Amino acid sequence: MGACTSKPSNFSVDDITVAGDGAIFPVKSGPSNDDDVNSHQTKNDEPSVGKKSPFFPFYSPSPAHYLFSKKSPATNASSNSTPMRFFKRPFPPPSPAKHIRSLLARRHGTVKPNESAIPEGNESEVGDGGGAGLDKSFGFSKNFVNKYEMGEEVGRGHFGYTCKAKFKKGEVKGQEVAVKVIPKSKMTTAIAIEDVRREVKILRALTGHNNLVKFYDAYEDPNNVYIVMELCEGGELLDRILSRGGKYTEDDAKSVMIQILKVVAFCHLQGVVHRDLKPENFLFTSKDENAQLKAIDFGLSDFVKPDERLNDIVGSAYYVAPEVLHRSYSTEADVWSIGVIAYILLCGSRPFWARTESGIFRAVLKADPSFDEQPWPTLSSEAKDFVKRLLNKDPRKRMTAAQALGHPWIKNSHNMEEPLDILIFKLMKAYMRSSALRKAALRALSKTLTVDELFYLKEQFALLEPNKNGTISFNNIKTALMKHATDAMKEARMHDFLASLNALQYRRMDFEEFCAAALSVHQLEALDRWEQHARCAYEIFEKEGNRAIMIEELASELGLSPSVPVHAVLHDWLRHTDGKLSFLGFAKLLHGVSSRSITKVQ
Repeated sequence: MGACTSKPSNFSVDDITVAGDGAIFPVKSGPSNDDDVNSHQTKNDEPSVGKKSPFFPFYSPSPAHYLFSKKSPATNASSNSTPMRFFKRPFPPPSPAKHIRSLLARRHGTVKPNESAIPEGNESEVGDGGGAGLDKSFGFSKNFVNKYEMGEEVGRGHFGYTCKAKFKKGEVKGQEVAVKVIPKSKMTTAIAIEDVRREVKILRALTGHNNLVKFYDAYEDPNNVYIVMELCEGGELLDRILSRGGKYTEDDAKSVMIQILKVVAFCHLQGVVHRDLKPENFLFTSKDENAQLKAIDFGLSDFVKPDERLNDIVGSAYYVAPEVLHRSYSTEADVWSIGVIAYILLCGSRPFWARTESGIFRAVLKADPSFDEQPWPTLSSEAKDFVKRLLNKDPRKRMTAAQALGHPWIKNSHNMEEPLDILIFKLMKAYMRSSALRKAALRALSKTLTVDELFYLKEQFALLEPNKNGTISFNNIKTALMKHATDAMKEARMHDFLASLNALQYRRMDFEEFCAAALSVHQLEALDRWEQHARCAYEIFEKEGNRAIMIEELASELGLSPSVPVHAVLHDWLRHTDGKLSFLGFAKLLHGVSSRSITKVQ
């Protein structure tokens, strides 16, 4: 498979291409690995019908073109609808998800001699005829054949294959599992070897959630690596969507979304971003209608610290978040993908669709999903609000997975405990570093929160296990994290979470201050009632915290460098009549000083 020949320095959205299943071919590599361990069908390599990609020798306009008949109901849609974006029967069974082939080709050193690959920083091993000289010892157990009896092959990918197997001994003798076999001969670069290490590390780190495919162990011998996992034989979520004629009822969609949101919130708390969430990567444990849903395929996943931004473009085209295309993203990108899945579940069509690769990405970056076509007018306002808040193009304004579980659309019909939210710690960290003036502004804003907004904060505060006086300390936060974290997170990431909250070792925080610390100004700004929130908060601030302040004092309060032209930056923050903070200054203070705006002034 060919590699993209565009140069990184000239990168644009148009330089990204899409495989026949909608997977992105990135110009810069990210973590990747083999085909899905739980794929239980033979790959369908039927060529696409449409324009041939200029970068790859196969057709690629639509991720599943053969799913749509020529007489698609889409042809009867309104003139502003997107053709061929509906999930309707009749059509053949879908092909299992495929990974990003060109990326894997480069990472595993299988680029054809007449095709140039973009350097990724460590590719001197490419083309060495099998990775001679590379250390392919992983330290995994070497007694695979003593524990498992291999069965039939159930799926084959570009760099490995998946088989059924059975336990040979013990209480689980005869129990079937799925075994992903990755030949070491395919690992011809140091990057490819590291990909395998990371996938296994992530699977081990995430062990323990009901909606995660169970990981048993990893083994190796001189020829192969074996990743042993739970066998899920209920089929993909995509299969269920298609079998229902393309859409779910609201109640059935809620059941699916709850399971997806729970497992993604868990992953994010452990510091893992999946990066390839789509219906093909969720499997049912059995064919039963109420079977449990399991997240699979962590070959593109990566660890991310609370304040870290990733920049490699990976994922699947129809589900990729705008900030991924802008090369600056974190866990919020997964939530966008969940929003796309929710849109599909509820209406049976994709929110973003185009006939060309570049068109898909332009739609993701610039277009708004339609909520005017059927069946949206007949769906509840809560369902539409739920999807819209997941598909906000600004990741700062997007709900988190944990917040989505507390959205009225879900919580009004399902009584459940919300998981601890990773966002709480990011916001608390920013609050602890804020000036006294900004803290006062945030406290005023917190007093304008609605019942629904307070519900989420009350749930999160309760998870931090306050004492009888209703206050939390550093030890409360540490205890809560230890309770909700996996062993891997405790070992590798606990310090990062706690280091920024050291100030709470010497004092306690009550619920009122917690609301100020843990509210998201950006998320509130995304609501229709933001102006009302801000005006009401400013009135409270005028009574309780506003005072005359010199512009130099304001600059010092905000921690601006002496080199910053403070009068140019802050002149409109203060009222000229009395020297107090203006409404505009108050609104800016809530967001914090923008280093970008300061740079423009300089």
